[in-house]
Amino acid sequence: MEKRVCITCHKTIRGRSDKKFCDDYCRNSYNNQRKASTNNLIRNINNTLRRNRNILEDLLQERQDTITVNRNLLVAKGYEFKFNTHSYTNKKGNVYYFCYDFGYLELDDNWILLVRRKEGKGR
Repeated sequence: MEKRVCITCHKTIRGRSDKKFCDDYCRNSYNNQRKASTNNLIRNINNTLRRNRNILEDLLQERQDTITVNRNLLVAKGYEFKFNTHSYTNKKGNVYYFCYDFGYLELDDNWILLVRRKEGKGR
């Protein structure tokens, strides 16, 4: 009979003939390592989206629904324009880029209109 070993720790395996791991710890460890690069990519994107949303929220403050700021201010605070959750095009053809419930519209001369999405609106 062929000796079977765990593909993670190389200990002898007992039990079913198709078993690949000696215990749940080795199985979880193997699968976590296998998925690590994908999980890191997703984690980094989610962190960037969260940071972008926090920047927009801080600039808008609680009592304002819109504000105009210079693009350089957003860049200085670390906003990454290529990371957004969705976009919305209004009837005039203006494209708003959103990061969850906060968004922006690019205006002329490096100015940006920041907006807060109202609850109940289908954007």
